Amino acid sequence: MSERYSRQQLFQPIGNSGQENIQKKHVLIVGAGALGSASAEAIVRAGVGKLTIIDRDYVEWSNLQRQQLYSEQDAKEQLPKAVAAKNRLENINSDVDIQGLVMDARADTLEPLLTDVDVMIDGTDNFDIRFIINDLSQKHDIPWVYGSCVGSYGATYTIIPGQTPCLHCLLQKVPNTGATCDTVGIISPAVQMVAAYQVAEALKILVGDIQAVRNTYLTFDLWKNQHYAVKLDTVKDQHCPSCGEARIYPYLAYENQTKTDVLCGRNTVQIRPANEMNYDFDRLERQLGHQGAIHRNPYLLSCQLDDYRLVIFQGGRVLIHGTNDIQQARSLYYRLLG
Repeated sequence: MSERYSRQQLFQPIGNSGQENIQKKHVLIVGAGALGSASAEAIVRAGVGKLTIIDRDYVEWSNLQRQQLYSEQDAKEQLPKAVAAKNRLENINSDVDIQGLVMDARADTLEPLLTDVDVMIDGTDNFDIRFIINDLSQKHDIPWVYGSCVGSYGATYTIIPGQTPCLHCLLQKVPNTGATCDTVGIISPAVQMVAAYQVAEALKILVGDIQAVRNTYLTFDLWKNQHYAVKLDTVKDQHCPSCGEARIYPYLAYENQTKTDVLCGRNTVQIRPANEMNYDFDRLERQLGHQGAIHRNPYLLSCQLDDYRLVIFQGGRVLIHGTNDIQQARSLYYRLLG
């Protein structure tokens, strides 16, 4: 028995054979923010054979309150999160093969990475990417663990292709809540709680104990002391385009993905969601009001930030003035609009 993992191996559902399984497995974490960094550290400490972590953003001071892999020095240097995560994780466990990729998670960038992946963990900040992960999961028969948190609220659900309802069965289309960590805040315990559930589910899958996987959609609010587990026995849809009998994996198609365009000569990026969104401008004004000055009319709402200006049209189209960098614009879009 290896001293390093001895306490984990003493846990009967894992044991020696389970530990051997974990050390042969490959985990992909999409997003290296709060959930992604917490899950990555736990997975690496558990002794997974290989970890790939993907993120397009860099470390900022506001991350340090809840994103546990990063230091003040990382924020000073504005290191890409995937790079800073890899550096820290290699110091935690040098036996793990760690790949940190600075990239935008899209259908075309994620799919080539899936050849030997055993489980995917959701550390993203938006449903566009989650629905892509969901379709890739169904197409390549790879389990994944959904997770989200904002404020003191969290939610998690484990999706096993061929067995459980998929995310599309649950939500039907990309939801538009508008609530993000940048607009309503977040407390660190909510992150840790979701990550704990996600990692526990991933470990069950890695050791092959599928019967132990939780079959409910779990939500909680730590501040309000609320905790719910929703049964999903009747939710699986045989006509679901992502996991049903005639599946077409709709979110892998270009026409169903959010589009970005640089507007020539205007220092502006335009972002167009795949489906029309009817924003509630009253709610949006409340959520964005502390970010900057708001101006609105029946057709659009604009928010003036320090370096950028967002113009949000009814129907969902958004202009981000002040940059020609598509990756920067997408990051801002998801941070503020979800």
